Amino acid sequence: MGLEGAVKLGFKRELDAIEDADERQRRLEAMVAHAHEHAKALNAATLFELDDVIDPADTRRVVGSTLAAAGAGESGEPRGRFVDTW
Repeated sequence: MGLEGAVKLGFKRELDAIEDADERQRRLEAMVAHAHEHAKALNAATLFELDDVIDPADTRRVVGSTLAAAGAGESGEPRGRFVDTW
């Protein structure tokens, strides 16, 4: 579901209470704009304490370098990794 549909559903009672159709549409547009502003990746990263947000065009490079960094050490043996289980 898109943000507009989510706003229509989530604020149905409030929107239905506005009798003037033009005012209702203005209020809906304002709510959707607010939702779009707060749905950006950087906002989500802050809220969920993510380490990084990357440009989708950089995905291949970032994934490749991450996998290379996690590969075998100089001796050819797998590197020991600390896994945080909590």
